[in-house]
Amino acid sequence: MANTDSPTTPAKVKPNLLVVDDEDGPRQSLRVVFMNDYNVLLANDGMRALELAKENKINVAVVDLRMQHMDGIEVMEKLKAVQPTIEIIMLTAYETIDTIRQALRLGACDYLNKPFDIAAMRKAIAKANDRHNVTEQIRASNDKLSQLQSELHNQRLQEEVMKVRGEIYGSILHDINGPLTIISGYIQLINQRVGDAQHLEGEDLQLIKERLNKITQQVGSSIEISQRYLSFIRQEVSPASRVSINQVLKDLTELLDLHPSKGDHALKVQIPSEEVQLQMNGTDLIQILLNLAINAFQASPKPHTVEVVGVICDRTVDLSTVTDGPHDRVLKEDFNPTARLMALTVRDNGPGIPADVITKVFQPYFTTKPLGQGTGLGLSIVQRLLKEAKGALHLHTKVGEGTSFTLYLPAA
Repeated sequence: MANTDSPTTPAKVKPNLLVVDDEDGPRQSLRVVFMNDYNVLLANDGMRALELAKENKINVAVVDLRMQHMDGIEVMEKLKAVQPTIEIIMLTAYETIDTIRQALRLGACDYLNKPFDIAAMRKAIAKANDRHNVTEQIRASNDKLSQLQSELHNQRLQEEVMKVRGEIYGSILHDINGPLTIISGYIQLINQRVGDAQHLEGEDLQLIKERLNKITQQVGSSIEISQRYLSFIRQEVSPASRVSINQVLKDLTELLDLHPSKGDHALKVQIPSEEVQLQMNGTDLIQILLNLAINAFQASPKPHTVEVVGVICDRTVDLSTVTDGPHDRVLKEDFNPTARLMALTVRDNGPGIPADVITKVFQPYFTTKPLGQGTGLGLSIVQRLLKEAKGALHLHTKVGEGTSFTLYLPAA
């Protein structure tokens, strides 16, 4: 049997109308007039009105101006404090310009004289209720907008965290890959020297000891790199340190001679005749020079020369005349040109860097190498480590002539 009952229409919720008057006649009159359209709440003084406002959502309040204990102006102020969107109509038998001005200034939407006209009262309350509804809609829209903005901000923060996390992970892997490559090279040399030998002595034994010592150094470098990144993630300030540039360049020569990127390319490292100390972390300096030198080797598969030269600067370095352009890039954030400086140049006579590429070389993940052959992090790591050391860098290149990276680092 079919169900012929029609669906029940939900009852319309009446808006709340609060009437505040210490005279019973006006209160009851307004209750009778508006009881069909509003849920009418009656209060005979300000205290009762506030109690009702705390217990109920009020759309419109009609408040008598002259009442005992608490006048209408004070009641209006306190009602607005409880419910800012409540619309208030002032009702008075003693209209003055000052009271009207004060009521409007404090947020009353209208005022009527006693005895009031029913038609005028209906119109004033309807207008006040519409105004309340519009205000509520605006507040709801603003709340929703604020929520969406908060969600969008959180989403962007999450994306930024993931991006930074990816860059850190990639940088760690990139930096530790250098020592691991060198360790692998030393192990291959040891295997070639040892072969199937049952006993080691003389030169063979001495070479094995030397190579194991180098492996130990590179393991230590890997540990220090990981510790440096942990400090970076924790935003810890690294203690001031010094490093001998002469020793760094000697170590760099040994490391590059064993690196597979060297291939048939020529390597020339010029060590200063004077012992020079730099004010920076030694592992950071090795990472910078390794990244620049390996990039120079990989600039072209055709054999070419890579040089590393260190020179003490006898005068103030002025990089203000060097501007970014098709042949030059300058990094000098936090750089002090008046300090005693060491200039370290890594240059090659390879193909050079095209003008459309030079603007992007320090961007994370940018690489011109084939897919799977480069991370694009080497120069962005150089930029970060250089900033930590308060140094500067001048990149100069010409297509067909080669590229040079000159570092200006504070000497001790």
